[in-house]
Amino acid sequence: MIGRNRVTAALSRGRAGLMLAVQAGLAAGLAWFLAHDLFGREMPFFAPIAAVIALGSSVGQRLRRTTELVIGVAAGIGLGDVIILLIGAGPLQIGLIVLLAVLLATVAGGGAALIVQSASSAVLVATLTSATGQPWTRFLDALVGGGIALVVMTVLLPLNPLTVVRRAADPALRAFTGGLYDAAAGLADADAEVVRAAVERLRAAEGTFAAFSAAIEAARENVAFAPARWRARGALAQYVEGAAQLTYALRNVRVLLRRAQTAIEDREPIPDVLPVSVRHLGDAIELLRQEWDRGDEPVTAREQALRAVAESGRAYQAGVGYSGGVVVAQTRTTVADLLRATGIEYAEATRQVRDAIGWRGRPHGARRKPGRSGSMPS
Repeated sequence: MIGRNRVTAALSRGRAGLMLAVQAGLAAGLAWFLAHDLFGREMPFFAPIAAVIALGSSVGQRLRRTTELVIGVAAGIGLGDVIILLIGAGPLQIGLIVLLAVLLATVAGGGAALIVQSASSAVLVATLTSATGQPWTRFLDALVGGGIALVVMTVLLPLNPLTVVRRAADPALRAFTGGLYDAAAGLADADAEVVRAAVERLRAAEGTFAAFSAAIEAARENVAFAPARWRARGALAQYVEGAAQLTYALRNVRVLLRRAQTAIEDREPIPDVLPVSVRHLGDAIELLRQEWDRGDEPVTAREQALRAVAESGRAYQAGVGYSGGVVVAQTRTTVADLLRATGIEYAEATRQVRDAIGWRGRPHGARRKPGRSGSMPS
């Protein structure tokens, strides 16, 4: 069974890397052809090298970052050529080349990718240089290879933006769901440590949400520059429109759970429906992940989110303390965020939340302070 799982995982990784492998092979071949057959370079080995470096180092990154990588490779190679031409090769020259490459990339305002690629490319030139050849030839080879890489990844053979986004969304939403499930179990058992651990798990999940947002930005550029991927715009819209609201929901849930932890530590009453409400929130996130993955309208996710806020309202009616009242209020805010993540406008999301709690037609001033029978927090 374990061996079968490993084989399945290996096949899955192979499928995931197949497109990149095809891109790299195509870019390397085209770069050599262009530099050798069209530009007449006898041994343009830096052209395919630059193409493969740019593609391999820029998976899932935005066009600006990829362009930065190409410039870094070409600049490092060009700088190395100049230094070798002027003062020859050797350990001192390698050190000087790297120093100048890093300094140049830093002054240009480049990020870590530009600095690393510029320096490593300069080292490559210094260690593989020959006594023959004209100045700037390898620099031009690198520009050819980098340019071909950009054309391949944005026009000829772009990655499927939906695949990239779904792979980034999956761990983010699973971590969100898992944290809510853990917190619901801790609330049910009145175990403050379990709830605290759930808060930490959700804090760690912010990194996966940052990757999710970055993947969306890269996918939007991919769709904009790649005509072959224009048909993905509609399906991608669900992720694009919902990602920011999910980030807000994550932050609100962390506030919610910290208050839940305080309620347990202060020995406030915890009605049975309160952990049920938190678990329903987890169910809503999981359903949203599944429906987005299938490209479906997230109807069941909305229904489950509204069920969560309805249960939280019953918890308030059953009697909660100050922190418990904040938990209910944060549940309302979180559900509104989730509804907006599914494509519902702000005013409509607010109305649906009020209806689910039972506030339809009630003026805002009619609500009483938390803790009184039949009232709910604003």
